[in-house]
Amino acid sequence: MDKIPNLPNISVAQFDIPDMKKLSQVGDLNHPPRILMLYGSLRERSFSRFLTFEAARILEQFGAEVKIFDPSELPMAGSVSEDHPKVVELRELSLWSEGQAWCSPERHGAITAVMKNQIDWIPLEQGALRPSQGRTLAVMQVCGGSQSFNVVNTLRLLGRWMRMFTIPNQSSVPMAYKEFDEEGRMRPSGYYERVVDVMEELFKMTLLLRGRTDYLTDRYSERNALAMKAIDRQIQKI
Repeated sequence: MDKIPNLPNISVAQFDIPDMKKLSQVGDLNHPPRILMLYGSLRERSFSRFLTFEAARILEQFGAEVKIFDPSELPMAGSVSEDHPKVVELRELSLWSEGQAWCSPERHGAITAVMKNQIDWIPLEQGALRPSQGRTLAVMQVCGGSQSFNVVNTLRLLGRWMRMFTIPNQSSVPMAYKEFDEEGRMRPSGYYERVVDVMEELFKMTLLLRGRTDYLTDRYSERNALAMKAIDRQIQKI
């Protein structure tokens, strides 16, 4: 068997060896899991909002603390300063959350502008903070016609870009107008059962990962960059 050569260009001081002890949960974990929910429609009879509220009820039954962001007065990204009240509210909720659930209608084969606008307002970095990194994420969509997965696939892509842990399960509700009653409550069906499955998995994964995300998202490249900056500062002092 060929011998594996030594790793090139590795700073041993920054090369961390993962182990189970380092995966111990840290911090205050006595509070309920905190879940932020976003939906992607401003219509009065919005099925993505109905599905979001239905999922929120399920999460609350599991014991989560749930907050749902209302996007109705959120300006287009870049059109106002970052101190706009709705922008501040959204970013604070993202920082507050330990997990998130995103739900959008499908429009022209993609997510809506309302949905994308909310995600665009959440920065990858906010000073020393990262409002989305390390959060769990569940993705859902509603369809006006036959079942599609365009929206959930796009939301998964965005979740990865936002450095979130997107759970494997997902929900896509076809012909959503048939699945909700006049009060906006979801009718019993296999689609409802799938929503329960998704929220159950989101809740479990949030419990599993919280208190561990700082370690799970700690990167060699970033540690090495900080070490190199420290060396440069020391050299400049000489």
